[in-house]
Amino acid sequence: MPKSSPAPAAEPYFTRAALRFLAALARNNRREWFEPRKPEFERELKQPMLALIAELSRGMESFAPAHLRPPQKTLMRIYRDTRFSSDKRPYKHHMAAWWSPDGLEKTSGAGFYLHIAANETIIAAGVFMPEREQLRAIRTYLMEHHEEVRALLADRALRRLMDSFSGEPLARPPKGFPKEHPAMDLILCRQWGLSCAMKPESALRSDFASAVLRRFRLAAPLVHALNAPLLPPAGQRRAGPKSLLFGFR
Repeated sequence: MPKSSPAPAAEPYFTRAALRFLAALARNNRREWFEPRKPEFERELKQPMLALIAELSRGMESFAPAHLRPPQKTLMRIYRDTRFSSDKRPYKHHMAAWWSPDGLEKTSGAGFYLHIAANETIIAAGVFMPEREQLRAIRTYLMEHHEEVRALLADRALRRLMDSFSGEPLARPPKGFPKEHPAMDLILCRQWGLSCAMKPESALRSDFASAVLRRFRLAAPLVHALNAPLLPPAGQRRAGPKSLLFGFR
């Protein structure tokens, strides 16, 4: 951590009070319930989550440096975007973080994801919501690199800890892709990546960050491969705010 950064205000893991809060929020998803309890949310959930993100980001410097930003920008908001949804509940029932790649922060490249809820903890990595142009770019890439991607997905150490996902594959080949291509099973996918569901109590352990980092590190080669057709050449990428990475208030 840079010397100028303040020390974390919390430990990088959670308490049972955090899980109880998320369970209660699921039952009482109303502003009039949440607002009086916002200090509890900050203390039990937001501050530990920021400390955890900072701890994980330090560990990711060696294998995913292009995915690192200040913890506040990696943390996903608890507030739901209800503008275009018939579900007007204002809050999510989980805490989440998304480590997107430099250059694709506002789109849907491959990245690393962490999700803490009252009933489960999810660790994942890959492409979850690719835009239309990104879908085509990844599928085109897979036509030439499917053997490499298959090898990454089949890694024994990785598969002991995570399972692959595909996001409800298409029933027929997308337009412009030959149906007999040997990569068709991968091309039909709408998502590509790996995930691991753990008991919620796993997030209460002092070694939780180590468990997450182990999975992120193993999944990193797949993440980098999926980003290959989406990112500009390395020399054209913006340098990240390294001096701000691990400081937060």
